[in-house]
Amino acid sequence: MQAFLKGASISAKPPMPKDRGVAATAGSSGENKKAKPVPWVEKYRPKCVDEVAFQEEVVAVLKKSLEGADLPNLLFYGPPGTGKTSTILAAARELFGPELFRLRVLELNASDERGIQVVREKVKNFAQLTVSGSRSDGKPCPPFKIVILDEADSMTSAAQAALRRTMEKESKTTRFCLICNYISRIIEPLTSRCSKFRFKPLSDKIQQQRLLDIAGKEHVKISNEGIAYLVKVSEGDLRKAITFLQSATRLTGGKEVTEKVITDIAGVIPAETIDGLLAACQSGSFDKLEAAVKNLIDEGHAATQLVNQLHDVIVENDNLSDKQKSIITEKLA
Repeated sequence: MQAFLKGASISAKPPMPKDRGVAATAGSSGENKKAKPVPWVEKYRPKCVDEVAFQEEVVAVLKKSLEGADLPNLLFYGPPGTGKTSTILAAARELFGPELFRLRVLELNASDERGIQVVREKVKNFAQLTVSGSRSDGKPCPPFKIVILDEADSMTSAAQAALRRTMEKESKTTRFCLICNYISRIIEPLTSRCSKFRFKPLSDKIQQQRLLDIAGKEHVKISNEGIAYLVKVSEGDLRKAITFLQSATRLTGGKEVTEKVITDIAGVIPAETIDGLLAACQSGSFDKLEAAVKNLIDEGHAATQLVNQLHDVIVENDNLSDKQKSIITEKLA
């Protein structure tokens, strides 16, 4: 009897530390979750449509659909880093809420297999599913799903052609959003089935505002001139600008981010080097020019970067006549 009781007491005791262990691991995993490092590009991606910068027309259309109007098939095009993917993801999150988002949205981009077979099977099967028009939190929810085809300009013409019928047949239950950089690579029958929206390169002012906001939240020391130079280097691509800002912050380790640091990170050729090269060209001396070119090669700068920067400097140069500029740019081309 005693042995039996002993066994019972022993068997009754172990769950305590086990539970404690579970609680401890849960607590530690919770702490780990908090401290997880995330790239700033993802951390500051717009969570709702209102946060999308500088794309008023698109935001206005999506807001109407969020208020209960129907959503057309969409085609977003424009240069990289202007918020195309962020906009549709933010809109889908607002439409469906965090729970239904995974069930109602199918996102395929260039890294996924998107040949004609995938369009015929995966996309078609997803499009055929019917959905209800209610959410668990009681908010109204549109009775359709969204298929996001990111980088659609890299899809083959055959795969794009296979989409046409699916888009028409499943219009009751599914909306398509195609995203691309070059609209000319999307076949005509698809573009005519979608509402087209061009995403403009972001203005310098909007970019500076967003970068200063991020710099403030991340406690980054950077001057207004540094931000302005960062915007100039990124050429309207906010994603690129945020990535450069994060890289520069890691490189300086808490010190102020200067123009020189940004120049090093962005792979931009310093202005002095370009000026030196132009001076060597204007001197008429072959030896000076050879020395300047040799220095450039030794520095290991990219040739395309050099041509682009030379082009900009020559176009903005006031000492050259228009005829001289046109001859030089033709030679550069």
